[in-house]
Amino acid sequence: MTIDVMMPFYGDVGHFKQAVISVVDQTDVDWRMVVVDDCYPDPEPADWLTALDDPRIVYRRNTVNLGVNGNFRRCVDLADADYFVVMGCDDVMAPDYLATVRRLAHVNPDAVVIQPGVEVIDDAGRPVSPLGDRIKKRLAPAHATVLSGEPLAASLFHGNWTYFPALLWRTAEVRDVGFRTGFDVVLDLALLIDLTVAGGALVYDPTVVFAYRRHSGSVSSVQAVDGRRFDEENRFFAEQATRLRELGWPKAARAAKIHATSRLNQLTQRASAAASKIRR
Repeated sequence: MTIDVMMPFYGDVGHFKQAVISVVDQTDVDWRMVVVDDCYPDPEPADWLTALDDPRIVYRRNTVNLGVNGNFRRCVDLADADYFVVMGCDDVMAPDYLATVRRLAHVNPDAVVIQPGVEVIDDAGRPVSPLGDRIKKRLAPAHATVLSGEPLAASLFHGNWTYFPALLWRTAEVRDVGFRTGFDVVLDLALLIDLTVAGGALVYDPTVVFAYRRHSGSVSSVQAVDGRRFDEENRFFAEQATRLRELGWPKAARAAKIHATSRLNQLTQRASAAASKIRR
């Protein structure tokens, strides 16, 4: 079972190279990587990939810049294998990441999403533990488990404890649902909820096999500063509260309506921005 590692690219070239090498160094060698360049202005990434001369690596360049959502949708379109990962171009796989998610998929053949354990790193690759990630860790299941239906939806709306770039997805089900248009920050949560409503299950295993890079240049961080992130989140949560209530999932609807961790994050970011203005 080949696993497709889809990598939308537009960003730091050094981080990108580290991400690619972490895939090349996997102990599980049955993979294909597709780098989807969203019109990055420098030819260095493409030239460097070509020099690797690895037949498992495919380079695609978009004819126009598609943006975050559009490039993620392009990655899904280009996936051929039964399972795929949309890996961040600045994240790092531990050498046993693919072997771990493959094993979890094998023993849970009905699951549509696999979430292994994740550590958070900064720009320099050092382990860090920001408040938001400490909260995510507390919200995540305490042990390996399989979740589905309203309990999964309610858990995700209490606080999205998953890490999108580390998720293994089953291609057929994702193609049936697809990424929603109009979202850049909550598109992963939207897909998870849509798959859950469609009957999909998520497997969680806390074994850490992936490093997620948290830095100020990410889309979610930039949009948090100017408020666009929270406008998008508030719109999505309101829509989903109504949807889940009509579906007959009252606990999930209530969690979506309250979206406590998102509200807490909004207050924290606004307080931080106000303090920054005062210091200036």
